[in-house]
Amino acid sequence: MSAMLFASQLLNGLLDGFYYLLIALGLSLIFSLGGIVNLAHGAFFAIGAYLALVLTPHIGFFGALIVAPLVVAALAVVVERLLFTRFYRVDPLYSLLLTFGLAMIIEQALRWIFGASPQAYSMPSALRGQIFFGDFIYSRYRLFLIGIAIAAVGALWLLLNRTAFGRIVRAGIQNPDILGTLGISLRPYLSAVAAIAIGLAGLAGVLLAPIHPVHPMMGAEVIVAAFVVVVIGGLGSFWGVVVAAILVGLVKGMMIGIGLSQFSMLAIYLLMFLVLLVRPRGLMGERITRFE
Repeated sequence: MSAMLFASQLLNGLLDGFYYLLIALGLSLIFSLGGIVNLAHGAFFAIGAYLALVLTPHIGFFGALIVAPLVVAALAVVVERLLFTRFYRVDPLYSLLLTFGLAMIIEQALRWIFGASPQAYSMPSALRGQIFFGDFIYSRYRLFLIGIAIAAVGALWLLLNRTAFGRIVRAGIQNPDILGTLGISLRPYLSAVAAIAIGLAGLAGVLLAPIHPVHPMMGAEVIVAAFVVVVIGGLGSFWGVVVAAILVGLVKGMMIGIGLSQFSMLAIYLLMFLVLLVRPRGLMGERITRFE
């Protein structure tokens, strides 16, 4: 295999890592702040992809890129208010069972509405074609996807680290009792975090729709890899999840690049196993009082 083709496969792996990252950051936020193990996160990713199919004929791809994540975020607020709020102070196993059932309901609803067959989604004409960097050729749309993912992650980091909202969320993750003594209720912040976290999954679904068949099971396919990223990165660590997503993407791309694509997922699980042997909390996992 030529060096250019190998580099292209590495970049494709990095692309996978970035959309895993959009999902994994949301998973980590929801669990760190509320103790909810959200197995339905992948189902909201699928909802985002199907909303792109529905909305694009009316408002175009770029309109769907904005509206679909907002609709998913609104659904997240409803789910958080009706369901998640009942499970914040109980064993996370109960929320795992709840969200597993919710994922099954969403998957079957998508199958009932849209059918079980995969549906193709046309790539926007403005982003079709290739970009040339000397002898290196890469898809214009895939570079766009990577750019949007980086911008979304950067915006989330700024929100969490440069705003009063972010300071309260980070304090709530580390020691919610301190906020209670200051008279600050986490209740509205839990809803906002659920909207942001699940909205990011919806954004990932819209971005992936043009390069991946849209079908009801697509959420179940991506959720395992996203959980692996969270475990490798470490609970409560923003940059840990970012580094883990990049590592997972590069490992997957490298395995495909050397002609061992059938072992790409095995390599990711092996990476998780090795990291946990050395660092049981993950690469940059923080000590979170509420879970210790």
